[in-house]
Amino acid sequence: MPEPAPARAPFGARLGAAMDAHGPLCVGVDPHPGLLEAWGLPRDAEGLRRFGAAVLEAAAGHAAALKPQVALYEAHGSAGIAALEELLALARSAGLLTVADAKRGDIGSTMEAYAAAWLGEGSPLAADAVTLSPYLGFGSLRPALELAARTGRGTFVLALTSNPEGRAVQHAGAPGSVARGVVEAAAAENAARLGEDATGPSGGPAGRAGLGPCGLVVGATVGPALEELGLDLRAVRGPLLAPGYGAQGARAQDLPAVFGGARGQVLATSSRAILREGPSVPALREAVRRSAGELAEALG
Repeated sequence: MPEPAPARAPFGARLGAAMDAHGPLCVGVDPHPGLLEAWGLPRDAEGLRRFGAAVLEAAAGHAAALKPQVALYEAHGSAGIAALEELLALARSAGLLTVADAKRGDIGSTMEAYAAAWLGEGSPLAADAVTLSPYLGFGSLRPALELAARTGRGTFVLALTSNPEGRAVQHAGAPGSVARGVVEAAAAENAARLGEDATGPSGGPAGRAGLGPCGLVVGATVGPALEELGLDLRAVRGPLLAPGYGAQGARAQDLPAVFGGARGQVLATSSRAILREGPSVPALREAVRRSAGELAEALG
């Protein structure tokens, strides 16, 4: 039977409203063993629960989204997955958007199963969006792209990541690079979903409310790579999840030069720079508010 239509607005509209209201900040929930120890928490599922609850309490109402790092929950087996399910449910109750940083990518029925887990109605792991890896071909992501659109959820596809090793694959074939192919495929996906009514005068999104469901992951530390590879991110008309802000070295004032005319689409992520202020919830909240304010001033 077809999945029932969701009683929610499209992901792009919901994310755009959250970014306008709270600033373009996504707070990472990365319960590394070292952070758990620094917070005085046990390295087990209970530690994960307490860690996630504190970050959620600090971020709710002050950040646009929360991004749990799935691998750090999977490392604890079924108990860790249960802690992640609990965090996602708490975030839904708090009205805070979630991006499951799972980086899934496969083919056929396996991709369908990943899509059902992270984007399907009724799944305890369903987030508002999930990160995807396109390196089995962008078309292999079709089950997730279609399910996200049907359920009012979103995807963030790896395009130009902040890790230096990514250049070997993502820059390959420049100027007709792998990254360019991913960017153009995402632009075509959003064009098909949005139609011409959501297009601004230069082909970009008509404000954040006009963002499509297919976003990209583009590192805040990629420097001039976007220009060198000829990547038109404004034409993607989708949100840009930007790791690298904060502890990895990118400053809020650096982002307009990196993203240019697409800066209004940027959702910058910060983990360690905020999480090191824990376990105090007031200290975490102040770090969230400070980062969100810096980003809002820099990106508009």
